[in-house]
Amino acid sequence: MNHSGPARVFNDESEAMDAVQKKQIHPGDVVVIRYEGPKGGPGMREMLAVTAALAGQGLDKEVALITDGRFSGATRGASLGHCSPEAADGGPIALVQEGDTITLDINNYKIHLDVSDEELAKRKAAWKCPEPKVKHGYLARYAKLVSSADKGAILD
Repeated sequence: MNHSGPARVFNDESEAMDAVQKKQIHPGDVVVIRYEGPKGGPGMREMLAVTAALAGQGLDKEVALITDGRFSGATRGASLGHCSPEAADGGPIALVQEGDTITLDINNYKIHLDVSDEELAKRKAAWKCPEPKVKHGYLARYAKLVSSADKGAILD
């Protein structure tokens, strides 16, 4: 319920899964999977495969996972999802960099990114949203118009 460690940052679920399968995630890490929220996914893909793979390696009690995506009821370990505002909206999860220290206090509903306000302001100023994963059709329309997960991920 309390965890502090270096961020391992991935811009989608497949990048994270690749790192897990290559055994590049270590005890103490905080796995950050971003751009999987309602807009970035688009549609909030579930991160169960990554948490299951971590559990299969015995890391479910050794690492934490933070995402703007979602989890199912089968997820194990310290997993925080639905981060809002999501990375595709320039939320704080978009500003995390590899190796940043993240501290979780789940019982007290706190997440702390150990980066100065000045550094975060620089990162925010330099941040650019990646190209949408889907550019045509209804899913592209959804990604363009969807609200944040904390507002129900509904069309505005």
